[in-house]
Amino acid sequence: MNAFVLAAPHSGSGKTTVASLLCLALRTRGLRVQPFKLGPDYLDPTHLSRAAGRPARNLDTFLLPPERMRQLFRRGSAGADVAVIEGVMGLYDGRDPQSDEHSTADLARSLGLPVVLVIDAGGMARTVAALAAGLRDFGQGVRVAGVILNRVGSVRHAELCELALKQVGLPVLGFILRDEALHLPSRHLGLLSAEQAAWDEEKALKAAEHLRLDALLKLSVKEDEGPNDDFPTTLSPLPSARIAYAYDAAFHFYYPDALDELRLAGAELVPFSPLRDAELPEDVGGLLLGGGYPEAHAAELAANEKMRRSIRAFAATGRPVVGECGGLMYLGESLTDLDGRVHEMCGVIPYHTRMQSRLSLGYREATALQESPLVRAGSVLRGHEFHFSELTHAPTHPAYSWQTHTGETVQEGYAQGNVLASYLHLHYAADPALARRLVTACRV
Repeated sequence: MNAFVLAAPHSGSGKTTVASLLCLALRTRGLRVQPFKLGPDYLDPTHLSRAAGRPARNLDTFLLPPERMRQLFRRGSAGADVAVIEGVMGLYDGRDPQSDEHSTADLARSLGLPVVLVIDAGGMARTVAALAAGLRDFGQGVRVAGVILNRVGSVRHAELCELALKQVGLPVLGFILRDEALHLPSRHLGLLSAEQAAWDEEKALKAAEHLRLDALLKLSVKEDEGPNDDFPTTLSPLPSARIAYAYDAAFHFYYPDALDELRLAGAELVPFSPLRDAELPEDVGGLLLGGGYPEAHAAELAANEKMRRSIRAFAATGRPVVGECGGLMYLGESLTDLDGRVHEMCGVIPYHTRMQSRLSLGYREATALQESPLVRAGSVLRGHEFHFSELTHAPTHPAYSWQTHTGETVQEGYAQGNVLASYLHLHYAADPALARRLVTACRV
């Protein structure tokens, strides 16, 4: 198999665009391409999935223990000819400015993969070489295999950059001409999802014609590490619990590996739409409401009163209900948008949320304060926050607590009886016990 990591000097260099073009170009060659995205991002992977024709998977060195992360990479790559891993931020940017921990460089070292730099060459020529050489030489154990030049002004411009890069011994593995049509638009949580962004496959292939795929494949051969006997990869022969999970334009933030972990634990996952369906699927033992954009569809969610009643009635039966981020907002009493309009929500938990202009973002190491369908009280788990909404008051039945970098203790979410709701996004594949506990609760 071939495998490589795409990295850049900084965010906005065009990693997602280049990764998508590479996935499409390699797939067009007849190769089976498995895309990955470093970090907890839910939106970039949709672009990679569309280009590769195969669901992209998340790798996260904070949410996943190191060996677990390597196992998920091997499992996700099974049957693929090429693995394309898109990094995050700049090559060495992680949680700490004094170390590479949880950075793209950290991931490349952990997986033993070469790094291909994506450099926005606009307004540069010789300086591209200085930048690339600095990135190559800064970190120990990071193997920079070459450079892909992005947003170059012309073929001649690319040739000048390549001459400079030859002086520092770095090959050019292709270039992308500047084209605003290739620019992926963004929204308040990052890039638009692939379903919302225009994509012309013919134009994309034209833009990829200067990528040197043969050279890239030659530099990125990875030896087969053999079977992973201790890591289950087959589903339970007979599902032991049916779990309904929200999946539509308002709720679609799920890690594929996390859903797989629930299936491996014996769950049959039944999708439904809080926007379009009148009631929950029949004969389900649990309800999962993932993250997404409830604020963008608040009026429609409020108007679907039958679904809101169905969810409220389901929660009253005592069967497990788990909401993450957008799911928490939907389970609350109401959601107030940025224009001050109040939209009625499900009323399962006694919380009101409102949109704000400030972003709450970051990794969290949280302690569970209550027993829940997902975790035992006192359990320590890792999650990620990324939202523009907030509770209108302090939580009355907090699910988790953690400490900020200043030492302040934060209590967050809701946990009581069969209901768990939190702003934390969790990766169920980080610990199989999470998935097993939830499936067991839904079965009972």
